Amino acid sequence: MGLTSVNELSDDDLLRAEDRSGRRESSRREGRLKSIRMADTLYLSLWYPNLRLAGLPDKMMAVLSAFAAHGGEARVYAATVWPMNWSESPVFQKVYGHGERGADPRAAVEDALELLHDDYAYEFQIGWSLWELETVVKGMQGEGGLVDGAVQLNRRWVREERLVRVTGFGPEFDEGSYEQEGHIRIDFGSDAAFLEEDAELDATAARHVEENVRQLVALTGAVEKGSGATARLLWSELGESLAQRLAARLGMRN
Repeated sequence: MGLTSVNELSDDDLLRAEDRSGRRESSRREGRLKSIRMADTLYLSLWYPNLRLAGLPDKMMAVLSAFAAHGGEARVYAATVWPMNWSESPVFQKVYGHGERGADPRAAVEDALELLHDDYAYEFQIGWSLWELETVVKGMQGEGGLVDGAVQLNRRWVREERLVRVTGFGPEFDEGSYEQEGHIRIDFGSDAAFLEEDAELDATAARHVEENVRQLVALTGAVEKGSGATARLLWSELGESLAQRLAARLGMRN
């Protein structure tokens, strides 16, 4: 499961895009994106200098603990330990639950990393909320009641929780994939919430997309600083830059 293509996305790029989007939304000249593009999966990889396996638990706790202050949950939903590579069956798996049923990050890390091996990967799931566009389907009313086969689609912005995967890699897991994946990798899931390419980019949409982007920038900075990472890379599975896609979405030109 190696990287085929990655693109670095800087905070400056994102913040410049947000600033321009604010000016642009006031003019209300944004139109619907003509071609709808496939949503991509967004990752953040973190590296640490001379990290020994015994130091991984502290780094994992620091990363997981940063979510609560940046739109995420304070407690961990689930933990899984993978031996050797992703094709193997987990040697440990525990679902704690949502909200108060979840585990404190320290307790979850201690549970999973009790089995500390060079060729293991340690995956934790934690809730993170973003603004997303929800489609509500309703039957259409006629004079005699509901009209058969007729539906009305209403769209509204809601805060939706997604489960983010935070994985720490032993140095020998999957033939040393940490060199490309990072000592710790965060899988944010679909990048659709940062673009909403199938929605009309009016003032409301631009505001919610901007808030999502700012939350991503804040969390990225917090996990880097809090865990002491010396290198980070925000990248996509398809190899496209989120900053460039955001700029295109807003109709910007250099």
